[in-house]
Amino acid sequence: MRCPFCGHTDTQVKDSRPAEDHVAIRRRRFCPACGGRFTTYERVQLRDLVVIKSNGRREDFDRDKLERSIRIALQKRPIERERIDQMISGIVRRLESTGDTDIPSATIGEIVMEALARIDTVAYVRFASVYKNFQAVEDFESFVSELRPPAPEETE
Repeated sequence: MRCPFCGHTDTQVKDSRPAEDHVAIRRRRFCPACGGRFTTYERVQLRDLVVIKSNGRREDFDRDKLERSIRIALQKRPIERERIDQMISGIVRRLESTGDTDIPSATIGEIVMEALARIDTVAYVRFASVYKNFQAVEDFESFVSELRPPAPEETE
């Protein structure tokens, strides 16, 4: 593993342990050339996924991009980091297990929205506002009104 500080190619593993609900291995590494310490994660990748964008463009699936968008939606929400990591790993496993290497971006968006709806409604609405491209307050009102259960009718 190349040292991110000095570029030395022979770093040493000092500690390894399971991470993300045992779907990854966290390794603490040491660079003998510069003394730098850093962490790497090793994950199983079942297949290389390709995202088909709405305009037809194709790009390699990027787990980090998925993680960034989910973390932005969950910013300042009371959700534990471990739970977020488990959710992201679950989404990636679900995408890899579809049996297809070409995944429409809309499919990814829907899966993320399902996962966010289960753990935090505010994050779900935040993500939806970007994913569904809300343009006005009315878009939020309409979306949120669909989340609320119908109010019981008042009887006199």
